Amino acid sequence: MNYSIDSGMYPLGSCTMKYNPRICEEISSWDKFSCTHPFQDYSTIQGNLQILFELERMVCDLTGMDYFCLQPAAGAHGEFLGLLLTRVYHESKGESHRTEVILPDTAHGTNPASAAMAGYKINEIPSNTEGTVDLDILEKTLTNNTACFMLTNPNTLGIFESDILEISKMVHKAGALLYYDGANMNAIMGEARPGDMGFDIVHLNLHKTFSTPHGGGGPGSGPVGVNIKLEKFLPIPRIGKKKDGTYIFDYDAPESIGKIKGFYGNFSVLLKAYIYITLMGKDGLKEASEIAVLNSNYMKQKILESGKYKMTYKPLRKHEFVISCEKLKQEKGITAKDIAKRLLDHGLHPPTVYFPMIVMEALMIEPTETESKEDLDRYIDALIKIADEDPEIVKNSPINTSVKRVDEVGATKNPILTWNMI
Repeated sequence: MNYSIDSGMYPLGSCTMKYNPRICEEISSWDKFSCTHPFQDYSTIQGNLQILFELERMVCDLTGMDYFCLQPAAGAHGEFLGLLLTRVYHESKGESHRTEVILPDTAHGTNPASAAMAGYKINEIPSNTEGTVDLDILEKTLTNNTACFMLTNPNTLGIFESDILEISKMVHKAGALLYYDGANMNAIMGEARPGDMGFDIVHLNLHKTFSTPHGGGGPGSGPVGVNIKLEKFLPIPRIGKKKDGTYIFDYDAPESIGKIKGFYGNFSVLLKAYIYITLMGKDGLKEASEIAVLNSNYMKQKILESGKYKMTYKPLRKHEFVISCEKLKQEKGITAKDIAKRLLDHGLHPPTVYFPMIVMEALMIEPTETESKEDLDRYIDALIKIADEDPEIVKNSPINTSVKRVDEVGATKNPILTWNMI
């Protein structure tokens, strides 16, 4: 009940729950930022507009994209925008028949949801034995009806798609676009850029990768970057700069898809990301990714050496890894859910469970770069200890929390939407 990112690790795979520097919180609370009103004339908010203008150039540089829209309020919102841009791009070429979106079976759950919301049919393809995109299946699946292929790199298993350049060639040869889900960008900042891999559209999660608060219902921010062929379709207004150095809201975009968010996105989140990037610099961001990958592989190796858990697919992972509790389920009847609940008794936040679904009894762990070796070791030791505990204790956990294991099915079917402390 009193747990926070300040006091412990939130190793939620694919979520990048890392520590938020308090200087970002401090600066964003200054009256000159927090008391700005969205209806003010642009002449009175030149500093704010300069921050947005410069932030766009920063994320363009980091991703290898040409232009960005900073308006989307979440990663899924960014996905939706990216798919709307995909639609209008194909329509502008007279190819409205492109109504299918291809996804790997390691895709984030929001990908098919966003594609469906944008009116697309979903075509999911299975991964190969290495846990990456199967090129033969992708080639057979790409048709004249394909609008785009949505992919994150590294994928949700934490594996880098080493065939990405070949994937890009195949997708573009078919006349489709390549979309980058930026949820795992924390693994490659300063090391590789989606634009250089051939992606046409990129969304970032500023509330993940660039260390602004994440969870608790928001706020979030999911800016979308595009290469030059899609720039004219970006939402209005754009942040422009006149010859005299004045920053403006630019509505002169006749082919824009229109508005995607009221005013101009979640400014406080954008501000915190601007502060974080400025303080870290390119070298700092690169080091953050390197430490995130190091922490992930350290935990993975120590856990596997215990012999209690297994891992399939490629052994080398990036910022996150997925282990299987299938062996414990077979030998002791302990499930991934049981282990997640028991971790609460050890004072630790559980990882993501049962995702991606191609791994049986999955625990998806992302330690991030902001955790110390002591914290990593504490988590490793807890997982190993739980595997050796009396199965009945684990199955009936949590024991030490104020609320014991809840009836999740019953809670879903009969929700109680108010809460009182007893």
